[in-house]
This record gives sequence, C-alpha cells and structure tokens, in this order.
Amino acid sequence: MTYKTPFTKWLELESGKVKDPVLVQQRHLSDLKGLFYDAEAEAERLRDNPLIYEVYLAYDGEAQEGQLGYSTTLIYPGKVGDEYFFTKGHYHAKGDRAELYYCLKGEGYLLMQSPNGAVNAQFMSAGAGSYVPPYWGHRTVNTGQERFVFLAVYPADAGYDYGTIAENGFASLMVEKDGKAALVSNPNFSRS
Repeated sequence: MTYKTPFTKWLELESGKVKDPVLVQQRHLSDLKGLFYDAEAEAERLRDNPLIYEVYLAYDGEAQEGQLGYSTTLIYPGKVGDEYFFTKGHYHAKGDRAELYYCLKGEGYLLMQSPNGAVNAQFMSAGAGSYVPPYWGHRTVNTGQERFVFLAVYPADAGYDYGTIAENGFASLMVEKDGKAALVSNPNFSRS
C-alpha cells in the first residue's frame, strides 16, 4: 500500500483564496448562460459579462474513494434582474456523497433541493458550517454587499452532475424583494 503524504495548504483569510491552489476556476455570466430566470436581464448583463464567482481548489483527492477534496469559493455581490449571483449548482455524480460548507466571510444562502423537488435554504454568514446531505443538489447564493466566501470539503470521488440543474433548473430562486432576500418558486423549473 502507498500512503498519501500529509500536507498543509494556507488560505488568505482576507480574500478567501487558497495560496498555491491546484486549480482556479473563474465563472463569468457567460458560463452560467440560461441559468438565470430573467432572460432579458441576463442578455443585458452579458454585455459586460461580470465575474460571478471563483473556485480555488486546494486539493482534489485524486478522485479516490476515502480521500477528501477541498476548496474555497468566492461569490461576488450582484444580481441579474432581481436574482442574486449564484454558483452553477450540481448534484454529486455519486449521489450518496455528502459535503460540508464553512462560511469564512460575507453572507448568503446554501440553496438545496432533493431529487423530488423539496427545497431547503440555509442562511450562512462567517462561522456557519452547513451540511449538504447525500442526494441533494446544491448551489450557493450571495445575498450580501461583499464577497461571500466559504470552504467546501467533500469526498474526492463524489464527482459532479451539472447537467440535471442545467436542464431542469432549481425549483426555487433567491431574489431581492422589498430590499430583502426572498425565496420564490422558479417559473422555469421542470421536473425530469
């Protein structure tokens, strides 16, 4: 048996970025095209194609069972129409895998839905540790005025299913209503 060598990665606590990341993913609005419910507002915002979020992969666990992957995500403040900026969202390819999010900075929601369409929204601000149970799709939403930054820890072999959400959407949306974040039904959601 070959044993993995222990290691330490450092986070820049002010920015939320991982020092010496394995990979950095940047997602602009064009990478999320079609996921916001207001197509007209999306087309307008696509003109400047804002950076919505970044992911700093600290360790990918080499996708091996028993290993953990972890990363930080930085979601920038902003909206498309009245819908707050969010991550693409995904289910795990291996549905029986859970995940843990720990908020480092800012505020927002961990928006989850079960395969049968049940919705759960967990408010997160600095210090919150939120659990994503197996089989639940999940995305994060920045409802604050500054970057929403969190650490994610997950089984390295969980994998990603982005297709289900890209095709069906999320059952609920997080929008601004009367100056506050509100969870509303997604008129574009379809059950597969």
